[in-house]
Amino acid sequence: MSIISLITGWPGPSGFGSASTAEDVTQGIDAGCLTAIVTGGASGIGLETVRVLAMRKVHVIIGARNLEAANKAKQQLLEENPNAKLEVLKLDLSSIKSTTEFAHNFLHLNLPLNILINNAGVMFCPFQLSEDGIEMQFATNHLGHFLLTNLLIEKMKNTAKSTGIEGRIVNLSSIAHAHTYGGGIRFNKINEKNGYSDKRAYGQSKLANILHVKELNRRFQEEGVNITANAVHPGLIMTPLMRHSLFLMRLLQAFTFFIWKNVPQGASTTCYVALHPNLKGVSGRYFLDNNEKRPSSYARDEKLARKLWDFSKDLISSKSKV
Repeated sequence: MSIISLITGWPGPSGFGSASTAEDVTQGIDAGCLTAIVTGGASGIGLETVRVLAMRKVHVIIGARNLEAANKAKQQLLEENPNAKLEVLKLDLSSIKSTTEFAHNFLHLNLPLNILINNAGVMFCPFQLSEDGIEMQFATNHLGHFLLTNLLIEKMKNTAKSTGIEGRIVNLSSIAHAHTYGGGIRFNKINEKNGYSDKRAYGQSKLANILHVKELNRRFQEEGVNITANAVHPGLIMTPLMRHSLFLMRLLQAFTFFIWKNVPQGASTTCYVALHPNLKGVSGRYFLDNNEKRPSSYARDEKLARKLWDFSKDLISSKSKV
């Protein structure tokens, strides 16, 4: 998508563009037979994603760290749409224990799982370690979602097989994936404070989101599994995600106001990739403004994707034994 398309909102090959909203890209879709999980679905573009999926009759499970805020959001959505099918479960993606408990609690509901939207995240945090001793942005944005996906993947495979309906995994990445450390992922220094950059650490975690779907896609193709995995950049939106850099973002917005989106526009690419029938069978791709976009060279590196997969699996295993 060109900068002109971004500013004007002109549609791309998909028929949609930066000005399209989540309602626009799902217009006419009846998804009443689908069940979805949306992490971080209590605020921002996650909440808008939940709202629009529920509008299209999807049964949505909201994974949220703050249960009070999530249940309040649920009640507001039910007031707007009394027929919405919504559940709320506790989920702190920075915690291996909480992520594991969320997966177990969801499986205990004995529901199918067609769509997994890995939406939750943190951005530009000052250096800090999670309760498991992992750098917070990497832990929350990538590792928690990597673990969650692995814990739920058999449920998704069984759902796809028993229903004949394609499963879809959507990772929320960012154009910031191109602004990372040298080498893409600093595997040997992932938890080190020395050399830490809040911006590059965020970019690293968003690169990991794309590499994750790339490796998922390779594995799905090898197995012949009826599930797709894609990554999306929602665009520049002022949401609670930016709380650690609010002044900087406000300043940036003042000079680049013409490329910022509102929340309904910001949730559009997620909803498009999760629901639109034109993307049946499309997997391992990166989308921006509801159209496919070529990501950075690191994000296209198959060896790096495999290395990250093994690294993530080993890191979780080492922390789980502590």
